[in-house]
Amino acid sequence: MTAARIERLVTSGQFSLDGGTWDVDNNVWIVGDDHEAIVIDAAHDVDAILAAVGDRRLTAIVCTHAHNDHIDAAPALADATGATIWLHPDDLPLWKLTHPDREPDAHLADGQVIETAGTDLTVLHTPGHAPGAVCLHDPGLGVLFTGDTLFQGGPGATGRSWSHFPTIITSIRERLLALPPETKVLTGHGDTTTIGAEAPHLDEWIARGH
Repeated sequence: MTAARIERLVTSGQFSLDGGTWDVDNNVWIVGDDHEAIVIDAAHDVDAILAAVGDRRLTAIVCTHAHNDHIDAAPALADATGATIWLHPDDLPLWKLTHPDREPDAHLADGQVIETAGTDLTVLHTPGHAPGAVCLHDPGLGVLFTGDTLFQGGPGATGRSWSHFPTIITSIRERLLALPPETKVLTGHGDTTTIGAEAPHLDEWIARGH
């Protein structure tokens, strides 16, 4: 049995919401071993994701939230692999902006455990950046996949529709900063950080107010 590992693929595309469009680079995370894997946030480039997965069985596509840049390749990836698309139901309105004719296959719930290759990813519902935003915590690997809830340097953006700054602060304070400080934070965009590196700055973020 091979040990589970985490792979990072960076894909490029566009994020669109509220009438604006921005060029973005997204982190696509692949968790698995030599035989099976899951993808966290199928962003932009289905061919690149398929190449990174290779001949492994893809069991799940987990969406940390439903902004288009995190889900635009999900249906094509599911169609190509038979994997299940998971999304928190509070983000269905956002999902339908991108995929009006295709529902996710299954609904994420707080506390749910997603298993792959001997790892257990626990779903933490962390609204704020989006109503159905989730993070995925694996204490065995010592990692937290945060999507756009927490980055190196602060919380995700809350200046657009379906976002709320006080809510994201509550999610980070109560759900994320309670985790061990050495927990690696694997983000939806940009560089990796740790809970311990970000926790001391909470008051600064609140004072900044965004």
